[in-house]
Amino acid sequence: MQRITITIEPALLQRLDAFMAQSGATNRSEALRDLVRRGLGTDGAVRQNPEAECVGVISYALAPEVRDLGRRVPKSRHERHDKAIVALSVPLDHNAAVEVAVMRGSVGAVSDYANSLFLERGIEHGRLSLIPVKTEIEVHAHGSGEAQSHSHLRVKDSF
Repeated sequence: MQRITITIEPALLQRLDAFMAQSGATNRSEALRDLVRRGLGTDGAVRQNPEAECVGVISYALAPEVRDLGRRVPKSRHERHDKAIVALSVPLDHNAAVEVAVMRGSVGAVSDYANSLFLERGIEHGRLSLIPVKTEIEVHAHGSGEAQSHSHLRVKDSF
């Protein structure tokens, strides 16, 4: 690792120390590394390796009646049925819901889909979290059944 020196105003340093205590980081360097990884993680992965395999967690608030989003958004996931792992919609009131979709695919494709949602009028507070994975094909049995070939997604350390 390389050592750097930074200058930071007292109020921001207090917030960093509070984050460190809350997150369980053992020192400021660890806390800063975590914050930098989070801050650069998704954008850096998209730019550096758009073909890398990932699982993306997409969350947003949705107004279902605006531009028929209540029908169009699920349809857009259905059109990507081979990439959609799960979706959850939680109604908040008569005019809004919080939705979470978990998608798999390349970093570029998952990011493009999330960004297309976030640009829709009626969708607010969109966030995308990308998890680096790799697909492994294995042959083994589950329970007392016969061994079969199937895939597993393995979480990687980075993209």
